Amino acid sequence: MTKKIKRTENFEIVLEIKREDFIRPPRDAQRNALLNNALNEFSDNLQALDKLAVRFVPGKLQIALEDRTQKMLTDEEIMEEWQIPLMQAMAEVVTESHGNILEIGFGYGVSATLIQEQSVLSHTIIECNDSVVEKFFEWKELFKENKINLVHGLWQDTIDDLGLFDGIFFHTYPLNEEEYMKYVHGRATFAEHFFETAANHLRPGGVLTYFSNEIDSLGRGHQRALFKHFSSFSLKMIDLELPDDINDTWWADSMVIVKAVK
Repeated sequence: MTKKIKRTENFEIVLEIKREDFIRPPRDAQRNALLNNALNEFSDNLQALDKLAVRFVPGKLQIALEDRTQKMLTDEEIMEEWQIPLMQAMAEVVTESHGNILEIGFGYGVSATLIQEQSVLSHTIIECNDSVVEKFFEWKELFKENKINLVHGLWQDTIDDLGLFDGIFFHTYPLNEEEYMKYVHGRATFAEHFFETAANHLRPGGVLTYFSNEIDSLGRGHQRALFKHFSSFSLKMIDLELPDDINDTWWADSMVIVKAVK
């Protein structure tokens, strides 16, 4: 058994490797370097999280686990005002080509409006909620001359019938407890389960952006998940003004915007 310890004034990390063939490159020095790097990275992350934690607001910690596929949602349940700077930044990223854009989730049209303001060639929106679809047709009256197409249904059931896009904007949420447990717990971001599908529906050089749930950088697991399906990615941090009683399960005063390139 191999044991390594990292001590600071704030914490102690004890790493015990039970199998000698676990993380076993050709040389012992190489193994030590990998293990020390893992410890140092974890230690640095803890120190960074300590500084970030004081920037959180309390929030209400309301996690909706009931089925929301067809639930009548209020505007606040769909999206709160503090998210608008994120939507603006994401819309700018996904429309850089001014080409054909796919948006997953309509909400009450904030991000769709921001996308339309970027003068795109076409705009396809997938939305499953019947009451939200009604709002879409009201919203579309504002952009009668533009090429906007609604696909009514779950993206899992409909996206394979669509072609390729220059940009994909993914901003949806777990629709039920099963999705929450499967795609939120133990994942860097809810969007991770969409990465492969997004890459399959992007032209070479096309981009994906999504609600990252990352405060000031991307974790290693998040980066590796992206590199499975995308050639590169870039980041931009957006400062947020959060109310203390925020409803959403996000309490940090910044979030990273991701531009993942096919």
